[in-house]
Amino acid sequence: MSSDGPVLDTLTDMTTVSVEHNSLSPREFMLARLAALIAVDAPPISYFANASAIQESGMTTEDIQGVMIAVAPVVGAPRVMSAGGHILRALGIAVAVAESEMDDESSLR
Repeated sequence: MSSDGPVLDTLTDMTTVSVEHNSLSPREFMLARLAALIAVDAPPISYFANASAIQESGMTTEDIQGVMIAVAPVVGAPRVMSAGGHILRALGIAVAVAESEMDDESSLR
């Protein structure tokens, strides 16, 4: 663990261990993780942190909507609506990061 980011290092270690010690496929794992994010009303940065894993697992927009529909009777409409807003904000963060990386690459040329 580096002294530069002990919290981020801890979260990374926890995620790594949870991936290594489960019997789910990557897609099933991310479906469960997405349901948990919705259930705890996770902030946009939590969705952003999982965005690449969600994409790599092959989940589609329809899958995400399906999870939202599936958990709605349990967590409630306000929590699902909140998750929708958080996911949209996470997409905004992803776009901003991608644009920044493209700007950085352009300035190196």
